[in-house]
Amino acid sequence: MRAWVVHKPGPMDTGPAGPLALIERPVPGPGPGELLIRVSCCGVCRTDLHLAEGDLTPRAPDITPGHEVVGEVVAAGPGTVRFGAGDRVGVAWLAGTDGSCRYCRRGQENLCPRSVFTGWDIHGGYAEYVVAADAYVHALPAGFSDAQAAPLLCAGIIGYRALRRAELPPGGRLGIWGFGGSAHLTVQIAIASGAAVHVFSRAEGARELARELGAESAQDSYDRSPEPLDAAIMFAPAGELVPAALAALDRGGTLAIAGIHLTDIPALNYADRLFQERTLRSVTANTRGDAEEFLLLAQRLALRVTVTPYRLDQADQALADLAGDRVAGAAVLSA
Repeated sequence: MRAWVVHKPGPMDTGPAGPLALIERPVPGPGPGELLIRVSCCGVCRTDLHLAEGDLTPRAPDITPGHEVVGEVVAAGPGTVRFGAGDRVGVAWLAGTDGSCRYCRRGQENLCPRSVFTGWDIHGGYAEYVVAADAYVHALPAGFSDAQAAPLLCAGIIGYRALRRAELPPGGRLGIWGFGGSAHLTVQIAIASGAAVHVFSRAEGARELARELGAESAQDSYDRSPEPLDAAIMFAPAGELVPAALAALDRGGTLAIAGIHLTDIPALNYADRLFQERTLRSVTANTRGDAEEFLLLAQRLALRVTVTPYRLDQADQALADLAGDRVAGAAVLSA
């Protein structure tokens, strides 16, 4: 089968010197409790870009990225109980936990120190087939094509968790910094809850999409907020934007940082940026419960998923376009 691998992490380039290589490897077989899935689509996440460029260190040599996988089960290993051959399923970032640590026992499996992740610890969906644990695979909501469903599996789920972590009050004012695959889904959930949303992005195409989806305003990353914010989410992996986002918060506001990677945050002035019970917090992966809740919500709200399509053999181009802010909504690879 064809599979992309992170061969030598470095700056994103589509030429032979780039970090990715397209190789041939045998189709894997499912072990106990595992499913073999024929990939139809895989979303392209900024985490994949961080992995390719070396911001995240690959946890296995020649790892295949991709953790927004939609496909069909073609074989099931012994002990599988949830899915079987012919089922349409989704594979997300969280691929396994120990199930017994104190975090797992109290419902915080996303913090499990022995968790493993799709496309980081084990091979992901930039390939024609993928193997995943039956217990961590998701049923997909009706009403979405395979390409539309793919971004729901990370961009949507982590955006939903970030929105919860931001503690947006009913009818509140939300700021979003960075407007890509995750943000364009999160903004729809926030607006459906009655929020006024203000978007901050350096890309004019992203600002246009934000306005189309109902944002009250969309401006450049460092522009002042039109009004004080009750909550904010940082999707951009740029630590230098954190002071600007905190400055936009009203008293008691919360800023949630949604990315797995963030550049260094400049020194903060406590009195100006954090006093008056402002809160700065991170978002670490997601639980399977988050995924279930979000996928049901996505179906109920009939979320609009904006997709920029690529073929599987264009994965390096998709990541280069993501790095260059040339993707509208979410990039998706199709087999």
